Amino acid sequence: MASSSLLCFGLCLLVLFNACFAQIEQVTDITREGKQQRQRQQRFQTQCNIQNLNALEPRQKVESEAGVTEFWDQNNEQLQCANVAVFRQRIQQRGLLVPAYTNTPEIFYVVQGRGIHGVVFPGCAETFQDSQQQQSFQGSKSQDQHQKVRQLREGDVIALPAGAAHWIYNNGRDQLVLVALVDVGNSQNQLDQYFRKFYLGGNPQPQLQGFSQSQGGRSQGSQGSDDGRGGNLFRGFDERLLAEAFNVNPDLIRRLQRPQIQRGIIIRVEEELRVLSPQRDREQEQEECEETPSYERDNGFEETICTMKLRHNIDKPSHADVYNPRAGRVTTVNRFNLPILRDLQLSAEKGNLYPNALLAPQWNLNAHSIVYVTRGNGRMQIVAENGENVFDGQIREGQLIVVPQGFAVVKRAGNRGLEWISFKTNDVAMTSQLAGRASVLRGLPLDVIQNSFQVSRDEAQRLKYNRQELTVFTPGPRSQWGLTVA
Repeated sequence: MASSSLLCFGLCLLVLFNACFAQIEQVTDITREGKQQRQRQQRFQTQCNIQNLNALEPRQKVESEAGVTEFWDQNNEQLQCANVAVFRQRIQQRGLLVPAYTNTPEIFYVVQGRGIHGVVFPGCAETFQDSQQQQSFQGSKSQDQHQKVRQLREGDVIALPAGAAHWIYNNGRDQLVLVALVDVGNSQNQLDQYFRKFYLGGNPQPQLQGFSQSQGGRSQGSQGSDDGRGGNLFRGFDERLLAEAFNVNPDLIRRLQRPQIQRGIIIRVEEELRVLSPQRDREQEQEECEETPSYERDNGFEETICTMKLRHNIDKPSHADVYNPRAGRVTTVNRFNLPILRDLQLSAEKGNLYPNALLAPQWNLNAHSIVYVTRGNGRMQIVAENGENVFDGQIREGQLIVVPQGFAVVKRAGNRGLEWISFKTNDVAMTSQLAGRASVLRGLPLDVIQNSFQVSRDEAQRLKYNRQELTVFTPGPRSQWGLTVA
């Protein structure tokens, strides 16, 4: 009897130890996986030997049938330092930007206009389908169904992961203007430090398809292009293989590979584009639901790649994070209000300064900031770690400038005000101010300020407390220090 009890006791201990060891091994695996994931999320680092900064204009312009694509020089030392590329697209009314994808995450801002945006994620269902609507369009029983499409409007920030094919159509009355940043330093980019654009349709010119092709880094002949033109992805495949893959006639494949009319990547739709999309009022109701804080809506586990939110409007005054009724506002979009940015390691900031207002001098703690001026003009100063002024000049609508991590910057609006969008290379980008109610000086003891700057205690107190506003400063009588802008 005693031996039987000892045997049972021993078996119980053996089971208990095995369970404990299994849990320890599982925790170790989770920890190891977490470390590997953090390593995968590290950005590619480049040298930032910045001696002088300049407000940049696009260097290259490529025209299509119904629009224009403009590129900033990716070899510029500012963009090399931030490890990003930037381009701007102007899409005319009824212009269609053909489906394409990049090897890097992309984030773009709608500067002007309205449109329709579609993104195709592999494995996701075609949830937009309406046979009755197709019958009214075509007078037949043929049906169409496709993945979700979204309405675009001025002020929208849209985030796209690497490899996601997307298209844009201008269904508004005005030109649709977009400025886009592609993060070539992101860990999702497994190629080199230059972005590539892979077009599924149209007649893309070589300049539109990335640095390596435009510089002759690849053999054009290997893609079936012996006439100096670029080509869409289908062009390089054997037409018989594609015909078999699609189960269609080879003649159709030849038209797919080599369209007869050279229209570029933004083509004009002769009649209104037929897509399935909710009515605008339904779309607005959906946006209001999406704008509900995440802690009131769900815990995050319900969101899948097929239904994730890709868009956030950053222009609404009600969304402002900082607001001064006499000076302006600043609004941010990051991983908390657009969760996909957590995976892309990107964020954005929209600034709106009223005439002659001042943005507090500050620096980025953990990100580069790529600033694009959307409206107005102003003056900007940027200071490096050695106290040298690397930029002190005017900035105006359409120009771009990079503020490297840690460099201090101050902006002052001109008489017409100043608006900008800043793309940042961190999903929770943070800034620290030099002046204002949230400044670093407010956190320092008076004696530290007094002795660090060799000033009197009264002067230290004025430095610390004279500016009571938070981030956006009202223009005052002290503008004679040289920042007044016409």
